[in-house]
Amino acid sequence: MAAQLTRAEFQIERWGIFEQALQATVPGNPFTDVTFSVQFRFGNRTVDTQGFYDGADTWRFRFSPDAEGQWTWTTRSNIKALDGQTGRFTCSAPTGNNHGPVVVRNTSHFAYADGTKYFPFGTTCYAWNHQSDELEQQTLDTLRTAGFNKMRMCVFPKWYTYNHGEPPRHPFERNAKGESDYTRFNPAFFQHLEMRVWQLAQMGIEADLILFHPYDNWGYQKMPAEVDDRYLRYVTARLAAYRNVWWSMANEWDLMKFKTLADFDRYFRIVQENDPYQRLRSVHHSKVMYDHGKPWATHASIQDDDFSKTQLWLDTFRKPIVYDECKYEGNIPQRWGNISAQEMTRRFWLAVTGGAYAGHGETYLNTEGFQNEGVLWWSKGGKLRGESAPRIAFLRKLLEEGPVGGLTPLPNPYYPGAAKTGEYYLYYLDNHQPVEAEFVLPDGVKFQAEVIDPWKMTVQPVAGTVTGKTKLKLPGAPYLAVRFRRIA
Repeated sequence: MAAQLTRAEFQIERWGIFEQALQATVPGNPFTDVTFSVQFRFGNRTVDTQGFYDGADTWRFRFSPDAEGQWTWTTRSNIKALDGQTGRFTCSAPTGNNHGPVVVRNTSHFAYADGTKYFPFGTTCYAWNHQSDELEQQTLDTLRTAGFNKMRMCVFPKWYTYNHGEPPRHPFERNAKGESDYTRFNPAFFQHLEMRVWQLAQMGIEADLILFHPYDNWGYQKMPAEVDDRYLRYVTARLAAYRNVWWSMANEWDLMKFKTLADFDRYFRIVQENDPYQRLRSVHHSKVMYDHGKPWATHASIQDDDFSKTQLWLDTFRKPIVYDECKYEGNIPQRWGNISAQEMTRRFWLAVTGGAYAGHGETYLNTEGFQNEGVLWWSKGGKLRGESAPRIAFLRKLLEEGPVGGLTPLPNPYYPGAAKTGEYYLYYLDNHQPVEAEFVLPDGVKFQAEVIDPWKMTVQPVAGTVTGKTKLKLPGAPYLAVRFRRIA
């Protein structure tokens, strides 16, 4: 997990985590009666962060440095033992797959902080981190080779179809009757969450943390406003330093009937104000879309499968568009969870060639019982059973072979298409099956043409080079793609 430094250790890599623990016994409630913050200084620059109580008289603070060199820190608190503590550390160059946090680049796309390409190819496992150790480990083992680089997951446990069961731990202390004490967090719950987030980071997977949701059996969607706000400050204090964290204010925010639009505006602002790193922020809807044009939303998280709207949303919000939920590959009775693997693959291609991104989910019924229910990837994780995941990973590889900065949708293309003008063109023929198709490329520029089969995961180069208005012979099969790459 995070690097826990002793007094003898002074070095942490850029975008890593510096962490310190202090010991102090305090009277009263440590979660409500104590203020504890830390100011980090780098040259003339200062960054303020919040510390947190981690149980057993232990107080922690974390910091993710974004500049190489020497940093110093000073604590501030209304408790004498926690006030005025100082220290320093040296930030060194990043190593391995540490490319920093993902940020918005080129208006409608993303990249890592060091400029490395990042295209979100995510999946959904809403409650995977609320299962048994055995099942959670199986989920991690699956993710190592699945090809996804983003995971949507809930902070609170979930109670919904195919996901009924008592979680191993809860976010608040509870009495024998199962009543939550909303003034006292359960540190073990958040320690477990942090462990899973860090394990995802080690695999290069962004953790898109869903902060609220309506599928609740324990009262968490009905908490008073002051509890909601205290929870948001606590979770950002604990988790903001993890470079792979994204914040999603809610899954299907408009179904949370005990909250208002003003509440969600406030949630955004609290997270924004308490996250010194400004991690990515979004909110997901069911029927009523949030106004992603508001300044605290960094990108649009959308539930829809009408990809003809992509250009409208790109023009309206001027931000990245992610179809985090475009229905799920599976075979359950619910209409939203029984599209084919071929259709799931198709939807990813329609998103990408429209200048957006898509999210995967899988809902196959099976007989392996955990908590006396079948284990669906979309709810509990476990194993992938469908066929779309490797095809989605294939598309991800194609994009990563392409230009830096992402693709811009072509205006009024005959077939869905996106490009980096003059360098790279990607067309998706969708359900059309022509034996010949015409494409218009820049005159005088030589391109290599390739015919792509997204299902067979093959790339077949076309002999010779092409330029200008080009006619290609094609196999006459549906759901093919064509790529043109400029020859240097």
